[in-house]
Formats: sequence, structure tokens, C-alpha cells
Amino acid sequence: MSRFHVEIPLRWADLDVFRHVNHARTVTLLEEARVELVFHRAARDGADAWRDGLLVASLSVDYKRQIPYRGQSVRVSMWAHQVRAASFLIDYELRTGPGEHDPVAVTARTQMVPYDLVAERPRRLTDVEREFLSRWGDEAVSPVRAG
Repeated sequence: MSRFHVEIPLRWADLDVFRHVNHARTVTLLEEARVELVFHRAARDGADAWRDGLLVASLSVDYKRQIPYRGQSVRVSMWAHQVRAASFLIDYELRTGPGEHDPVAVTARTQMVPYDLVAERPRRLTDVEREFLSRWGDEAVSPVRAG
């Protein structure tokens, strides 16, 4: 399995009254990491159609431990799986610091749906998108063909 890793800096505004990262801000950190994968990295790799529409259809988050603020970044690891004709899942591990051995503070999952903003409906994944996801997945992703 190949995972995509990114460091996201913590900001003072991410803290709550208890001086650790607020649960809602944690979802924002996951979003920032996801943007790095499905928009920035995907565009560099030629899979840039998601810029025209990609929705979060569902989100689940499990908080394992607090994320203290020490002026550090957090490390988010992501991988894609259950790639279907018009959706895929991204799983996340968010660590308390930038190192691969820092404790996992959060695990999460989003179901992503490519979306045609003009037609206002979901669309099928392209072969290029499927190939991109296969690089960051835990299972083989084969092209889906209509027919």
C-alpha cells in the first residue's frame, strides 16, 4: 500500500480553551491534507479534473488522543480505496507531530464523489483519475468501462 504523506502546520487559532487542537479544527486539518492530495498532487500528475467538482459525501472521524499545540506541524497520511465507478474512499491518520513515529491522534474516512457542477450531478471517475488513485491505494484499481 502506498500512502500520501503531508505535514500541515498548526496555528494558534486551531486551539480551544483546553490548549489542544479543537475537534472542528481537526476536520479542517484533514481537509487541508486532502486538498494537497486530490488537487495539488493530482494536478501535478495530470489528474486535474477534480478542480471542476469533487464533493465530500460522508465523513467519519475517530479522536484517539488530544493534539497539544507546541508550535509544530502534524503529519497526515492518506490512502484511497473502494474505488467505484463514481466514488472512492480516503482514509486518514493524523499524528500529533510531524514524525512518522509520533502517536496517531485521529483516524478518519471521507467518501468522495466527482461532481459535474454544470450538470449538477455526480459523474464517473476517468481512467486518469482511477490510475492516480491506484498510486495512493491499498488495492488494485482497474478501469471501469461503460457497456
